[in-house]
Amino acid sequence: MEFRLARMAQEANRLQAANDTPLCAYLYDLPALRQYVNDVITALPERCEMFYAVKANAETPILDTLDGRVAGFEAASGGELALIRERFPTAPLVFGGPGKLVSELSLALDLGVELIHVESLTELERLARLLEHGERRQAVLLRMNLRTDNLPSTSLTMGGTATPFGIDPDDLEACLAFLAQHPKIELRGFHFHLVSHQLDADAHLRLLDDLFHQVEQWRKWYRLDIEEINVGGGIGINYRTPERQFDWTGFCHGLERRLAEPPMQRYRIRFECGRYLTAPCGYYVMEVMDLKRNHGEWFAVCRGGTHHFRTPAAQGHSHPFVQLSGGDGEKGLTDTTVTIVGQLCTPKDVLARRVEITHLAIGDMLMFTFAGAYAWNISHQNFLRHPAPIMHFIDDGEDT
Repeated sequence: MEFRLARMAQEANRLQAANDTPLCAYLYDLPALRQYVNDVITALPERCEMFYAVKANAETPILDTLDGRVAGFEAASGGELALIRERFPTAPLVFGGPGKLVSELSLALDLGVELIHVESLTELERLARLLEHGERRQAVLLRMNLRTDNLPSTSLTMGGTATPFGIDPDDLEACLAFLAQHPKIELRGFHFHLVSHQLDADAHLRLLDDLFHQVEQWRKWYRLDIEEINVGGGIGINYRTPERQFDWTGFCHGLERRLAEPPMQRYRIRFECGRYLTAPCGYYVMEVMDLKRNHGEWFAVCRGGTHHFRTPAAQGHSHPFVQLSGGDGEKGLTDTTVTIVGQLCTPKDVLARRVEITHLAIGDMLMFTFAGAYAWNISHQNFLRHPAPIMHFIDDGEDT
């Protein structure tokens, strides 16, 4: 993705000048998001499509930018279902996630979702009861929690071991027997989401090899008429070493070779990425309010904090940032290390720890990159009742 850092810095400086309090803001680069998502989707092989996982960032301008570019939206709650269907009445929509309420399953049926990703036999039974009366039918994928020798080691394991997610393969036969007795539920294929924060393209291809092989075995063993394999999302962002990101182009070339094999030519492959699509378009900007030394260590106390931008605390890393001058260039710190903290009454309110700086002054701004996913929306926004950050969407000629 092309980072328009100069453009973002220009906007941050403009916002700082327009405000009489220290700046705290999210900036979203919508033109860059358009180009990046187009590039990601263009690289996909034939018979592959990309859905967007709404949970990553559901801000309206983000969704509007993605609509018509991604193949559809994946919702993981009744609230997300209602949000997407109200905003995009005809967009393809699927419903996944654990612990679905009966009312949410009913809503999914009423809203005409394309697929429901079923997490258990109990969920199948609840869906069947909703379909008992009337002529409605519903297509589903079974989300499987598959053990595999090629399960990558990442910072967040979603399956392949004992987790709350998906169906144990030992229970597949019971699910298929239930489906055989309930023809209003149509099995289209299988869904997998075994890892998140995947940064190794080759390792992810090896994982897909195992998934594809297992689905083909199930198809033959149980004589299934299926057409879709949903491989979830899970493609990560390298926050620790930003210059070394997932090799999407190489991954797509490898995937293309695999899908050319005769057993795979019957399947449509669906991705449902979130973080990988929107994280690069977002920036979180904090203004330095104080520089203080405690027991030999320097701290930069900034406007905002993890109650706005929880990503570094959630992932346990020092988040990358770009420094923007705005303070007194004659004062401040030089050639030292500084820990970047926010305004909260907790020592855990840390965004970057012991980072090297050449010069830092009160009034400078820190612009954190890769802040467009699992950021504001996962943060404890009401803690201490600090004001919300400015939400600024940059769409050249139409900034909001």
